[in-house]
Amino acid sequence: MSDLLIAAGGGGDPVGTAIVHAATSRDPHAVIATYAWERLEVDPTPGPLGPAAFTGWGESAGGHRFTGRTTAVPPAGSTLPRLSESLGPSLLLLDPYQGVPGLARQIRRAADASGCGQVRIVDIGGDILTHGDEPTLQSPLPDALTLAACATAGVTASVHVAGPGLDGEIPEGVLLPRLTGGHLTPTDQDVRAAAAALAWHPSEASALFAAAATGRRGTVRTVGDEVRLTPASGQVHHLTLDQALAHNPLARALYQEQPGSLEDAERLALRTCGFSELAREREAAERLSATAPASRAVPVPTSRDQVLYMLWQSAPGAGCVTFRYAARVLGLSWRDIPRLRELTKADGPLLPLVM
Repeated sequence: MSDLLIAAGGGGDPVGTAIVHAATSRDPHAVIATYAWERLEVDPTPGPLGPAAFTGWGESAGGHRFTGRTTAVPPAGSTLPRLSESLGPSLLLLDPYQGVPGLARQIRRAADASGCGQVRIVDIGGDILTHGDEPTLQSPLPDALTLAACATAGVTASVHVAGPGLDGEIPEGVLLPRLTGGHLTPTDQDVRAAAAALAWHPSEASALFAAAATGRRGTVRTVGDEVRLTPASGQVHHLTLDQALAHNPLARALYQEQPGSLEDAERLALRTCGFSELAREREAAERLSATAPASRAVPVPTSRDQVLYMLWQSAPGAGCVTFRYAARVLGLSWRDIPRLRELTKADGPLLPLVM
């Protein structure tokens, strides 16, 4: 028997999910199921990737398992094969293209293979508890699909919200009143369970969660905005599946209507929330492909002092920046994060602006 967790939002959620797992269980055979649904800078193709977008799958009774030999078929890209080597739990693919019934079958299969009594759904940031009308909401569909599919699969599931507000979609002050269950704060040792991944992965929400859990406070500059780390930023709150569904109208609609394809789920999201994140991704991907790579405005710095000075100028008032933000400001890609960490001698998930 092994633990089964679901990284509800895809992207960098498996990194934060590994921290939650370390804080709640010591099972060395744990499995994390996740979407291959990442930012365009990682995967220039819009929307999630299905099994056919990869080669080199590992063997698993629970589904398609990522290994270090798994490769995304160009032009697609993914951090998940490398994450499978950086995190302790195994990683399984969630494929939403067959809609809620298809996802439910995948989750049921993974749960049966693991023999777990309860599935733990983990969301970094908290948009899994969206009411659908928050003005800063960006990506409600993956989390809502997860909730609806778990309910359809009939698995016993709990929902864990880590780092309330850190994904920039629902502000902490709006989200905290919805978190009426208990909570815990991971220890430094728990965070170290994801240290190898945090050393190179571009996830900002998981990095902010890890930093807050280890005591970092204050203003952090991210690619999208400034984020204030508070004591609540390092917490993990838990709810029941029914409680999460009661908050999320899109998840309830998906559960009730059982769309049999991602396209049908997208139409339901457009009707429920008033926008389609998939349409936004397609438009952004078209703009990206039509725009020639911008030349660097400044030379890439070669010393720690140069890096910190340039970042300090770009983010006045911030005590830290994310490595993804730092790489973008310096004209680097997210793949250069290890190089940037080495240059600045930074050993945490964020880069402090210490002059």
